[in-house]
Amino acid sequence: MASDSKNPGRRPTFTDQEALQFHQQGRPGKLEITPTKPMATQRDLSLAYSPGVAVPVRAIAEDPSRAFDYTARGNLVAVISNGTAILGLGNLGALASKPVMEGKAVLFKRFADVDAIDLEVDTLDVDEFINCVKPLAPSFGGINLEDIRAPDCFIIEQRLRELMDIPVFHDDQHGTAIIALAGLINALDITGRDIKSTKLVCNGAGSAGIACVELIKAMGFPHDNVILCDTKGAIYKGREDGMNQWKSAHAAETDARSLADAMRGADVVFGLSAKGAFTPEMIASMADQPIIFAMANPDPEITPEEVAEIREDAIVATGRSDYPNQINNVLGFPYIFRGALDVRATTINEDMKIAAAQALADLAREDVPDQVAAAYRGSRPRYGSDYIIPVPFDPRLISAIPSAVAAAAMESGVARKPIVDMDGYKQELSARRDPIAGTLQRIHSKIRRSPKRVVFAEGEEEQVIRAAFAFANGGLGMPVLVGREEQVRETISQLGLELRDDIEIVNARLSRRNSDYADYLYSRLQRQGYLFRDCQRMVNTDRNTFGACMVATGDADAMVTGVTRNYSIALEEVRRVIDPKPGHRVIGASIALARGRTVLMADTAIHEMPTAVELAAIAEEAAGVARRLGYEPRVALLAYSTFGHPPSERSERVREAVKILDKKHVDFEYDGEMSADVALNREAMAAYPFCRLSGPANVLVMPAIHSASISTKMLQELGGSTVIGPLLVGLDKPVQIVGLGATDTDLVNMASVAAYNING
Repeated sequence: MASDSKNPGRRPTFTDQEALQFHQQGRPGKLEITPTKPMATQRDLSLAYSPGVAVPVRAIAEDPSRAFDYTARGNLVAVISNGTAILGLGNLGALASKPVMEGKAVLFKRFADVDAIDLEVDTLDVDEFINCVKPLAPSFGGINLEDIRAPDCFIIEQRLRELMDIPVFHDDQHGTAIIALAGLINALDITGRDIKSTKLVCNGAGSAGIACVELIKAMGFPHDNVILCDTKGAIYKGREDGMNQWKSAHAAETDARSLADAMRGADVVFGLSAKGAFTPEMIASMADQPIIFAMANPDPEITPEEVAEIREDAIVATGRSDYPNQINNVLGFPYIFRGALDVRATTINEDMKIAAAQALADLAREDVPDQVAAAYRGSRPRYGSDYIIPVPFDPRLISAIPSAVAAAAMESGVARKPIVDMDGYKQELSARRDPIAGTLQRIHSKIRRSPKRVVFAEGEEEQVIRAAFAFANGGLGMPVLVGREEQVRETISQLGLELRDDIEIVNARLSRRNSDYADYLYSRLQRQGYLFRDCQRMVNTDRNTFGACMVATGDADAMVTGVTRNYSIALEEVRRVIDPKPGHRVIGASIALARGRTVLMADTAIHEMPTAVELAAIAEEAAGVARRLGYEPRVALLAYSTFGHPPSERSERVREAVKILDKKHVDFEYDGEMSADVALNREAMAAYPFCRLSGPANVLVMPAIHSASISTKMLQELGGSTVIGPLLVGLDKPVQIVGLGATDTDLVNMASVAAYNING
């Protein structure tokens, strides 16, 4: 069915071993419990447990609604399954479904800051399942049912909704229906169709198919304009074979008996079935400007390329991320629950589902922000046949969808805590967004549209080889492993992998380009004390030199290195080959992703004790990087002191750097000198009303490399932050250097950044 980021694409972007290692490494699984209150002192523990906990206990006993005030219930969803319909794998049991349910919980947190916990119920008995879940209502603000087979899922959801006073939502049904309806609204608009006269066929009468038909009709489609089909053909009035009460409810008055009959002259077809279900003849028989949503995963009923060979006037959507118009459930369920929880809704009703679909449709018609445009190779997607629905990393989703759902809950009378200030609520929602869900995704999306040839300079190392395979599997480009071919092949075999056609191995000493690279290097270094034989030796024996020559001469697009050598040594080798970009300064910039915020920190690699002129240049370079990553820069030049207090001679360089930026009239927000808490905390900044920054800084210019290095490493080790970098910025060609002993994930991320080319 439609994607919800748990289904594979055309082929897996990883090996089986990589998937197992991902789930096993460190703490097994994908979730942990983290306290939200301090637990450092005896007083903290007394407040958190006995005797302090008795106070909220008594308050909740007197007024059960206070549980939302004093516990996590109001932001907690249970993701529940019995494993009878796991992904496309079928009934593998409750325990086998646990990795999927953990993954769903992660998506809730990542996209909408909803805490979720997975519960696997080991029973095939519908009544036993219901009796297990019903008593859990006091623990949660909502229930997300997942991967439960039809027709059990219909019975379970309906009865739990009747028995519980919190939202119960089977995402396999309604999530797909909501996203598909959003795309359909816009496809009808683009083709100038009216719902009342549009003929729609839905192939697939399982949970998602029936949910789609129900929501489409709730939106206004006439009953007999919608024909539902299953493996036996059209579902028509009077049919008895293979029927049940849910199919019978949608039996149409029609002469169609087969799927081919139903699709003849149809305006719209939804596919929630299987690969190849739509034949070229069926597509050719449809009305002008047909709307084709082929949502089977991992392979759609028909591919966009196959449709294009048959007719040029179609609008096509799939569940796949490698095609335009992805029907992806992650556009819906996190945000729908976010809105429902925030108004303490008793249910998720049809009004709320339609509101979510309409909000998604409206969002696709708006101008696309820079964060999204950055993923499209510089071309800004516009509302039209290839852009009928937002993409999952659109930062506006978090404010647009929950607010629409919350408003619909209030208007339909199911909200127990109405929102008074909707504009304020939208701003609060925007602050919840975890940027890691967007930053790397935007980078990966862009380079998938224009894959690059990337040199992995230390090609004999195990983690480098694993990273190269992951890079290729992810459709990010063609890796070039620099190393001895026999050694590389042997390591690949030991890792249980098979060399792919889109991974190249190059031996520096045996390369046909060896002499050309030596000539190139000698032309650069001959007046710096190097003989030709020195250059020849470096090309032959130093993989960083060889790889950098490949990039410098256009034989590759980018390079990543650093696993086996210190950063400074690797940088020195690269800079012998590649100059700074004209008008730019080479710096190191690290991206810190922490607690729902992205902060760029510079310089974290190059300038040990930068002068005022260098600090100003670092600020300009870092601001440019922030823009190329899709953020509008607010630059804080950090110091020990804040605007002169306490007095510090070392802060004079920072104050002078601000004056230099003043004279240059740069086009981004900046200010300094200021301490880190003032730069990052809106309340602390408010004590300085003259501060030029309109909000907390997202670019921090560090006063020296030692403070930069200490800060980023402490963030990573103590703060639980994800730190990417330092990114090498300012070279004329894209090269990135990882830290000694970097993991394969680090290498993939940095190779992606290199391919993205943050230098612009």
